[in-house]
Amino acid sequence: MLIATLAAIGGSMLGGFFARRGVPLGRAINNLSSFALAGILVVVVLQVARFDPRLDVAVPELGLPQQIVKGGETRVPMAPDGHFWVRATINGVTAPFLIDTGATLTAVSEPVAGHAGIHPRAGSLPVRVETANGTVTAKLATIDRLQFGNVAANGLDAVIAPNLGETNVIGMNLLSRLASWRVEDNTLILVPRNPVSDDVASDD
Repeated sequence: MLIATLAAIGGSMLGGFFARRGVPLGRAINNLSSFALAGILVVVVLQVARFDPRLDVAVPELGLPQQIVKGGETRVPMAPDGHFWVRATINGVTAPFLIDTGATLTAVSEPVAGHAGIHPRAGSLPVRVETANGTVTAKLATIDRLQFGNVAANGLDAVIAPNLGETNVIGMNLLSRLASWRVEDNTLILVPRNPVSDDVASDD
C-alpha cells in the first residue's frame, strides 16, 4: 500500500511537471495518478471502517461481505483478507466481529465494550486467552445479548481485550452453542439450535 501511494504521488508530480510544459501525456498521467490516490484512500477507509465502530454510520456495510440467512442457516462469505467477518449487534450496538475458531472465548475491544455498556466483572482476575494470533491478557465480562443473522446468544461469557486493538472476536464458546457449523466453498455456514429473526428476541 505504501509503495502504491508513493508511486501515485510520484506519478502526479511527474504528470504535473509535464503538463506545465505542454507535454500532451502530462495531463493524462496526472489524472491517472489522482484516480489511483483516490482508490488508495477508499481502501484505507474501508480497512479502518472494519475495525472502528465510530465509522459504522458513515460506511455501515462497506468492506465486509454480506452475511445471508437462508434455510435456517447463516452463511458468511470469506472476506478478501481470508477471514470470516460478521456484523453483529452486541447489547444493541452494531460492530464487526471476526469469527476465530482458535479463540476460546468471545472477545470485545475496549471501544466497543464502552459503547455497548460492557464492563469487567467485579473482582474478576485477568485471564489469558488463546487466539489464532497468540495469547492475550483480558478481563472477564458478560454480553447480555449478541446477535447476527439468525444466530443469537444471551448471557455470553466474553473478555475485554485491549491487546486486540480495535478487533472483536467471536470464539468457540459461542460456536459451541450452535447445532453445527462448517465451511463449504469459502463460505462459513452456521446452523443455530433455535434460529431467530432480526426482530425476534429469544434465547440461543
